[in-house]
This record gives sequence, structure tokens and C-alpha cells, in this order.
Amino acid sequence: MAPPIQILLVEDNPGDIRLTQEALRDSKVHIYLSVVQDGVEAMAFLRRAGKYTTAPRPDIILLDLNLPRKDGRAVLQEIKADEDLRRIPVVILTTSDDEHDILRSYNLHANCYITKPLDLNQFAAIVKTIENFWFQIVKLPPA
Repeated sequence: MAPPIQILLVEDNPGDIRLTQEALRDSKVHIYLSVVQDGVEAMAFLRRAGKYTTAPRPDIILLDLNLPRKDGRAVLQEIKADEDLRRIPVVILTTSDDEHDILRSYNLHANCYITKPLDLNQFAAIVKTIENFWFQIVKLPPA
């Protein structure tokens, strides 16, 4: 059996966390989902600092832009500037459809940018589409 796909979800909205967990629950692939709720925690997780010394290295990061303490834009910039972390694919999953956010995210080397729909069923469908594309079609880089 293949090792589980390690996903780091960086999201501060409890409803979106729950929806993502539910959408991935019936996955065709074995997924291990870690969740942090702000940008400071995300970077601690990725750098295995503090309480995250045994954190798994994620195969992919689902990153919201509007986060407390350190926003997702700053997190994305830090990830892509770090030699050890930059190959981890980062999927921006946010409510912002602002063209400036989209352009800035791609300029910071986000792998894709998805605007969260307001409809719960559409949100679940988007998470399923992410799962299908990134875990069944794409070849992820080795850890």
C-alpha cells in the first residue's frame, strides 16, 4: 500500500476546515490531513519548530490568503523563498477573487489559485476536483 498523501490545510474558518475534511473523507487515495489555523503556525509546522517537531512534510499545501497573525501571502512568499520548502505545491484556496491577489500569488509561484464558492456543495466539489487532479493525475515531487 502506498504511503498516505500528506496535506497541510492552512485555514482559519472552522466551517471550511470541516467541509474540506468531509470532502476528503471518502477519497480514493489514502490522505493524512494536517490543519493549522494561521500563518505563524503554518511556518512552524513546515519548519518543524516548537510543537511541530514531528510534523510530516506535506506533499501539498492548501493555503487560504486571509489568515490571522501572518497572512497567506506572506506564508506563500516564505515557502517559495525557502530552498527546502519551495518544491511543495501550494494551492491557494481563498474567498478572494481580487485580480491583485491572483497576480501576486502567481508572481510568488503559487501552483494554482482557486476562489472558494459560497455554496457548500460547490465547495465540496472543488475539494474533490483538487483531490482528483493533484493526487491521481499529477506526479508530486519527492519529499
